[in-house]
Amino acid sequence: MTKVTVVGAGNVGATCADVLAYREIAEQIVLVDIKEGVAEGKALDIWQKAPINQYDSRTVGSTNDYSKTANSDVVVITSGLPRKPGMTRDDLIETNAGIVKSVTENVIKYSPNAIIIVVSNPLDVMTYQAHITSKLPRNKVIGMAGILDTARYRAFIADELNISSKEIQAILMGGHGDTMVPLPRYTTVAGIPVTEMIAKDKLDAIIERTKFGGGELVKLMGTSAWYAPGSAAAQMVESILKNQRRVFPVCIKLDGEYGIDDCYLGVPVILGKNGVEKVIELDLNEGEKALLEVSRGHVKEVMNVLDKLSSK
Repeated sequence: MTKVTVVGAGNVGATCADVLAYREIAEQIVLVDIKEGVAEGKALDIWQKAPINQYDSRTVGSTNDYSKTANSDVVVITSGLPRKPGMTRDDLIETNAGIVKSVTENVIKYSPNAIIIVVSNPLDVMTYQAHITSKLPRNKVIGMAGILDTARYRAFIADELNISSKEIQAILMGGHGDTMVPLPRYTTVAGIPVTEMIAKDKLDAIIERTKFGGGELVKLMGTSAWYAPGSAAAQMVESILKNQRRVFPVCIKLDGEYGIDDCYLGVPVILGKNGVEKVIELDLNEGEKALLEVSRGHVKEVMNVLDKLSSK
């Protein structure tokens, strides 16, 4: 039986569990949360709409009882707190790193062979935390950011061209946030380079909107997005469980690729039954390399914050 655990039954986690069930990606989905009854209630709600939407995936909930997650094939970690007024970046890192560390320890206790997908923020450094805590190979601890970021990028291009978003393929790299690196040179519309379809100034504006896409939603709603992030995590799970070997940008520890060592960055990979089957190295030009280096420096700076906090 294929089994997926989603830790964190907030908006993102519940959306991920719902998509996994609705699309019958896994036979059993376990939703775990620290708040009494929340995971159980949302899991029951998802199961009760199975007769309406015609799916057989079973969802169950658990309040902090990780024994129910035993033998999961994939674990999605969405746990963590949003940054609150008066909270410094270091405060957020320390708080969420503690949460991700505890969750990872519990997950590995019951599912030592699971592939871990991290969605918690700050994404790149939380992937780092889960990796060093789990002690799993790097291909089995990865972060979800690139699929979400490229989805936003593709959606904005579809709006500009007034066409189906299905026709747009794109890759972006780097950290999750303002220093991400969209790559117009690797963006196509039904195989046509996007640079032949959209003027440079308009494409530059789309890239800037993509970089701040998360912030745009926070301003509109007063909270972070959940439909797209939850769906993006579910898409990663599907590629793994079904061994689809799809090419996605995901956050992974680099060990020499792109000339970068010991840093967690979003890069294109082949995602299959073993997690990351291969890191794809693109032949970046000098401008793209410079942007990636800026992003690497930013992520490494945040990783260093975590290292200092851990050393205390």
